[in-house]
Amino acid sequence: MTDSEPNRGTHSAVTIHDQLTQGSDEWLAARCGLLTASEMKLILTPTLKKAQNDKQRQHLYELMAQRITNYVEPTYVGDDMLRGQADEFEAVLIYHENISPVEHVGFITNDKWGFTIGYSPDGIVGADGLIECKSRRQKYQAQTILDHVATGGTTIPTEYILQHQTGLMVSERKWIDFISYCGWMPMCVIRVHPDDVIQAAIKEAAEEFEVALQSAIRVYRETVATAPLLFETERKDHEEMIL
Repeated sequence: MTDSEPNRGTHSAVTIHDQLTQGSDEWLAARCGLLTASEMKLILTPTLKKAQNDKQRQHLYELMAQRITNYVEPTYVGDDMLRGQADEFEAVLIYHENISPVEHVGFITNDKWGFTIGYSPDGIVGADGLIECKSRRQKYQAQTILDHVATGGTTIPTEYILQHQTGLMVSERKWIDFISYCGWMPMCVIRVHPDDVIQAAIKEAAEEFEVALQSAIRVYRETVATAPLLFETERKDHEEMIL
């Protein structure tokens, strides 16, 4: 299956980019300027209200700049991110060996709304499932076991709900397994299904955000075309600046 082919389902709007490696230049290029599942929390609050704050505005400017320049600026990789990458590898291995085989894909997109939303899953499972791994500090793992596993395992921590529901909405799959991992503590797996109410709020917020984003780009381009004292410059890559 190639990146240009639709998802192995009935919806041609869904595309699985299975030739991309997450974190690669090609992966960054595929995500450039797109609203994605991991950032949905910046435009919609946990109570499903459209965000109107600095984080929402800064994300709009970030995606606007990416669409204008076709470039994603590099981000700092800290200790937590490095630990998360190692933990994700271990979590997927445990899941693969004990629950179901996992297939790695780089990116999933869906453009059925007239614009594209993206999602980078930690893996796909069969024809219907996804997995999303979270590396947790031990206090949060303990809390998850008490608040979510001990109560029947039907909910996940609030901070991950929008990402999971957006992932389900983009991929049009039937379920996603939330995997909470902390070394030396039990790994938790909680299955999440689509929630129509949450997904309707995501769709509405994303549509409004896209309209605002396109409007901002138009104003920017009109300004650049007509305003005085604006001068063309060249981008310096980070690697070039430190040589």
